[in-house]
Amino acid sequence: MDIQAEKLNLIKWLAEVDEPAVIESFLELKSKQQEDWWDQITDEEKAEIEEGLAQADRGETVPHEEVMRKYDKWRTK
Repeated sequence: MDIQAEKLNLIKWLAEVDEPAVIESFLELKSKQQEDWWDQITDEEKAEIEEGLAQADRGETVPHEEVMRKYDKWRTK
């Protein structure tokens, strides 16, 4: 897929759209795209993420295979 060509096609199509709901949908999408997910989460969630990163920096991690073995009984086959 040529992304530049696709963008141009969208621009051409959007230039001819007369339906306000379609334009409103694009404006909503644009505003959501500019939002950073970090700004949308709670301070508690941020603290938990930062603690997890600090644990990883200290080498306090569990290998993926070990986690999968521990929770294998709940995994779908």
